[in-house]
Amino acid sequence: MHCTRKIYDDLIWVGADDRRLACFEGVYGVPDGVSYNSYLLLDDKTVLFDTVDKAVFEVFFENVAYALGGRKLDYLVISHMEPDHAATIEGLILRHPEVRIICNAKEKAMLAQFFRTDYSDRIDLVKEGDVFSSGRHEFSFIMAPMVHWPEVMMTYDRTDKTLFTADAFGTFGALNGRLFSDETDFFGEHLSEARRYYTNIVGKYGPQVQAVLKKAAALEISTVCPLHGFVWRKDFAAYLEKYSLWSSYEPEEQSVMLAYASVYGHTENAANILAARLAERGVRVRMYDTSVTPASYIVSDAFRCSHLVFAATTYNAGVFVTMENLLHDLAAHNLQKRKVAVIENGSWAPMSGKVMRELIAPMKNMEYLGDNITLKSALTEDQLAALDALADAIAAEIGPKSVSGD
Repeated sequence: MHCTRKIYDDLIWVGADDRRLACFEGVYGVPDGVSYNSYLLLDDKTVLFDTVDKAVFEVFFENVAYALGGRKLDYLVISHMEPDHAATIEGLILRHPEVRIICNAKEKAMLAQFFRTDYSDRIDLVKEGDVFSSGRHEFSFIMAPMVHWPEVMMTYDRTDKTLFTADAFGTFGALNGRLFSDETDFFGEHLSEARRYYTNIVGKYGPQVQAVLKKAAALEISTVCPLHGFVWRKDFAAYLEKYSLWSSYEPEEQSVMLAYASVYGHTENAANILAARLAERGVRVRMYDTSVTPASYIVSDAFRCSHLVFAATTYNAGVFVTMENLLHDLAAHNLQKRKVAVIENGSWAPMSGKVMRELIAPMKNMEYLGDNITLKSALTEDQLAALDALADAIAAEIGPKSVSGD
């Protein structure tokens, strides 16, 4: 049975939720599921914007058939060739052999890589600025390379001022019947998953996102239709502001992200004491055990916070593996422009601080708050002064205003 929703009278959401997926892309836990969005336009010509992941193909094809109401499908516009949006292209063509494909040259090349069938005879190639008319609606195409694959393309409906944004402006989480962001308390309930989605999926490509934001700034936009998450029809400027911050690597708030890796609890104890000292000074702390919390959540808050503290024990003459993995992940996502402090531990040859700094070195414009604080097994009474001094230095920069909020 179909499950569709209207965006406009002639534009229908025909996507689906997936609540059984454990890890998106095999990496990112999605405890609240994920949506795969597809949109069908019913104009003089019918136009489908993207397909969905194979996990939800049955619901998707039922939705498309219902929304078409017996009409043929004239066009498929491909925004992004990643399989969570393109895996069902082959099945769509089998059901609608009349459909023509609108895509760019890079998408055409990827079609040949993913599918054995040669679709060349049904492809209409487009490039930046090209215009396509479906009848009442007129569309132009905006190339968005590396947001977050090289072939990504956005489509702008000049008639209704709708921007189809591919993976940009998406979020983790199933829609649960609520298609529009204003049907939820988005900034209260969903911003954290939107941030985690952006930082982990797109975060590495901030300059490319900034380039696309400049293109979008020249458009009059009434509605934003991403491939994951909610459709935006109001208050989009507030979300756009978040994207501007994240993609420029500016901190979203003046606060501390404190991540620690501890084997027997001594490093954790030092981290707890520092967190308490910061709280006493009115500083907001977001604290994580790297052995318990998946890296995607820590990466998200590293983008969010202005100050980062990494505390880890020495392990195999290096740094404990979960901290090593986290720092590799942060470097891979191009994090930059942060104030950083390092706490190391080692019972006979403390090396974790040196290795952590080496892992942080590729990140641009990272400023250290003093030297490493070095523990040998357990924190000693006379080392409390070093933690107090670090807390004082951070509080002097941040002030007490960061303590409110989520």
